[in-house]
Amino acid sequence: MSLLFLQNIGGGSMILIIAVILIFFGGKKIPELMRGLGNGIREFNEAKNKVKDEIEKGIKDDKSETEK
Repeated sequence: MSLLFLQNIGGGSMILIIAVILIFFGGKKIPELMRGLGNGIREFNEAKNKVKDEIEKGIKDDKSETEK
């Protein structure tokens, strides 16, 4: 997925987008929305790091077996 369309958004457009979000969700729902987004990003990063660590461990184990 390409996010190239975000490069052309200026200051006025961002203000309009933020205003529309406030109208749809209201001021009280925004913190809940951001908290949920933060939790999702945190879980994604933890899973990504776990997979990375397992791959690195597998590479180390493979290297140690080939050296023996």
